[in-house]
Amino acid sequence: MSASRDEGEPHRGAAAGGPSPRPRSLAHKLKSLMAHRKDARGRAYVSRTLSQAVDDLPDPPATTSFALIAKLAGGQQDNPTIKTVLALCRALGDVPPAYLLPHPGYDDLAALEAFENPLARRVLVLLGDLPESEVRKVIAQLEDRRRTLGLPAVPDDGPGAEQPKRARRRRTKTEAAQYAADALEGL
Repeated sequence: MSASRDEGEPHRGAAAGGPSPRPRSLAHKLKSLMAHRKDARGRAYVSRTLSQAVDDLPDPPATTSFALIAKLAGGQQDNPTIKTVLALCRALGDVPPAYLLPHPGYDDLAALEAFENPLARRVLVLLGDLPESEVRKVIAQLEDRRRTLGLPAVPDDGPGAEQPKRARRRRTKTEAAQYAADALEGL
């Protein structure tokens, strides 16, 4: 299983217990992916570079304009076609498409990437009917095995997971002029 967890990318586990967390929106998840995945030049994606990455896909499932990507990431549009979601996920490094769904069970990108592995799915099926105490024992054994193999620990992300910074809205020329005038009056 090679579930990759991007450095600094926020993830939230669905099995943290307690009340069900509010699902993160498509805009939130897309902005997070764009900020933490790198384009061909090694930079974080912006709408234009992600649009170009979709166009550069071999046999792209859809063309996606940078304006559409900006609307999706900004939350002005939240109902893309399946072809658009598939294209964005492929361009962002084969992200599982379920990640972009607004459901708390799909907020954990590392788990969804692990689920892509048939062996991981088999383990989940085997764990399915076990009592919780047995599942916890298996988890402890797997954590110990990871330590023995020198693999990094898998964090147990909870509801306090890091949230991406919200972009500041740019002032219009009129708002900027009013702000400057108000600042000068205060001198």
